Amino acid sequence: MSQDKDIEERTRLAGNNKFELLLFRLGEAPSTGERELYGINVFKVREVLVMPKITALANAHAHLMGVANIRGQIIPVIDLPAVVGCKPRKGHTILMVTEFGRTVQAFAVEDVREIVRLDWDQVLPAEGTHAGALVTGIARLDPGNPDTRLAQVLDVEQVLRDVTPVTKEEITREVVGDSLPLPPGTKILVADDSHVARSVIELGLKAMNAPYAMVHTGKQAWDYMLATAEQCKIEGCHVKDRISVVLTDLEMPEMDGFTLTKLIKQDVRFRGIPVVIHSSLTGSTNENHVKSVGADGYVAKFAPRELAATLRKVLSL
Repeated sequence: MSQDKDIEERTRLAGNNKFELLLFRLGEAPSTGERELYGINVFKVREVLVMPKITALANAHAHLMGVANIRGQIIPVIDLPAVVGCKPRKGHTILMVTEFGRTVQAFAVEDVREIVRLDWDQVLPAEGTHAGALVTGIARLDPGNPDTRLAQVLDVEQVLRDVTPVTKEEITREVVGDSLPLPPGTKILVADDSHVARSVIELGLKAMNAPYAMVHTGKQAWDYMLATAEQCKIEGCHVKDRISVVLTDLEMPEMDGFTLTKLIKQDVRFRGIPVVIHSSLTGSTNENHVKSVGADGYVAKFAPRELAATLRKVLSL
């Protein structure tokens, strides 16, 4: 299958609340000595290769192994086992080159296992499992099997932000602009499973004096929409009198942002409520698919100025 057809196939999966997870191991867990499975959305993986030569950097973060020359591009290499506290039994043998949030980086892992196709409802939110801050969800790989294998879906945005912090604009009124022109009594509904994403969004909305409600999955956002619709039915109001904009991530446990957007746009009760996608899954294929499900805007993480400008644009229409 060609790369373009491969991307198209995975995009169609996203439109049906499905995705593909690349499974890998990082070594022995410190508490149990077991070699647990971890996963990353295939959409974020550019290529997987045998560990190349790594050039160490002076005074770098302890978990930054150095840089590698991959097809002429100098890419930072993060020691993923060290980040999560695992000890590779066989050493770092595989490099996963990833691209998300408009950056390219690589993660050194012990080994790569397989690619599995899952429904997002097979992934439990991390908050309900007491997982650490670096995990966004727990994937049940064999649905219906009481002894199903489990894989931890890593929050690679959080890992990247911790290990290779970049100088970003401080999120202030000067950066994001004046207060958002929200109709009185309305708020922005935000759905994102990543702790770091929620914190960045929160800072931006607070700087713009924008009221908001924050949830962790697409399903939680959809339930919030339905509950608001029921309340408005009792009060005789329209849902858009309570929710001015929906701001959603794409990758989320239980229900992804594509499915959430499609459900909102197909329901007459939510007519007139714009949906803005805020995602690290960048690229023309994703952006075109966002348009096909009816989203009103698309912003790459993390760009406070762009997010503020997009929210103002959809509110003005």
